[in-house]
Amino acid sequence: MKAKKALIAGATGLVGNELLHILLEAKEYETVTAIVRRPLSIKHPKLNEVIVDFDHLEEYSEQMAVDDVFCCLGTTIKKAKTKEVMKKIDADYPLALARLTQKLDARHFLLISSMNANPQSKIWYSQMKGKLEEELSTVPFQTISILRPSLLLGDRQEFRLGEKIGATIFQALSFLFVGPLLKVKAIEGRQVAQSMYSIAQTNRQGVNIYPSDMLQSRITT
Repeated sequence: MKAKKALIAGATGLVGNELLHILLEAKEYETVTAIVRRPLSIKHPKLNEVIVDFDHLEEYSEQMAVDDVFCCLGTTIKKAKTKEVMKKIDADYPLALARLTQKLDARHFLLISSMNANPQSKIWYSQMKGKLEEELSTVPFQTISILRPSLLLGDRQEFRLGEKIGATIFQALSFLFVGPLLKVKAIEGRQVAQSMYSIAQTNRQGVNIYPSDMLQSRITT
């Protein structure tokens, strides 16, 4: 099989950082382009680091002709300060990236979404993520994979008190999350990254949604 080219956005986040290392070591990819706002702290012969202005992604299109696009962009309202800025990072940028890379003949777009994504939700964040999924689904990729992880566990570069408390509670009560409750069980960021990589190697076509319990199983087919 011919080696593929990958692009990752959000490589400094919890899942994105784990995924970047997985992709760099994966035999399926000959190059991994990371589009970032600030320089990464790693070097690798397969890594193509591109510092971009996400408001003007089209200016970097010559660097974005790839096969698989991994979108791990996301922030918090505390860091973004306003809903408008958060929506730009969590929804507008991923959609702009999808539309651009599809025009450049990317085959597969993979997105980290939210467990409760729903365009009809009364909760603003869940509604935003749901509307993003709806709009993304209209972009004519061969394959779109939407991952909906539960609470993410792992060491972040930034401290998030709410997530830290939630993670502690979920871990203490993890034995309760079996059967149908597996969908809401907290999941390690590396597990999501590994599943994202595995999904990219499948032959599924169309729009596919992966709830958190499927990500726990490390999809390989």
